[in-house]
Amino acid sequence: MTKVESIDDVTIRLATNDDGERIRALVFGVLDEFDLPSDPAGKDADLNDIESNYLRSGGVFEVIEDKQGTLVGTYGLYPLDKETVELRKMYFVPQIRGFGLGRKILERAVVKARLLGFKSIVLETISVLETAIHLYTRFGFVPVPGKHVSARVDQTYLLRLD
Repeated sequence: MTKVESIDDVTIRLATNDDGERIRALVFGVLDEFDLPSDPAGKDADLNDIESNYLRSGGVFEVIEDKQGTLVGTYGLYPLDKETVELRKMYFVPQIRGFGLGRKILERAVVKARLLGFKSIVLETISVLETAIHLYTRFGFVPVPGKHVSARVDQTYLLRLD
């Protein structure tokens, strides 16, 4: 893997279903790192058809690759309704964490959500992901009551875009 220390060291592009195996490997690897369960038939079923679940439904799913084309991160914007999109699958391999890329990718996701006409972004997370939660709250996401409680979700956050 190429040394990745800034947004200039990566390529960000729309994902396709051809990326699915690498995306699932990255997402499930990060989940395993934090002792969180993967759920390919449930919570992670959206990764089985990225083009339908994200792109054709009016959302976005992007992959972040280093200069050699190695997948180092992902994020998706999954439309919940006409005004609300959910930030999903924002995961990075350990080697690229700590260089501010999370903030840059989050900024990118917010810009894309606005361009797509959404009024708010919601996300679900779990308290063990402390660094991510710190990033979200510093960015302006606020805790809201959640609807989904599972082995991977114990907190919900909202960012109003208007």
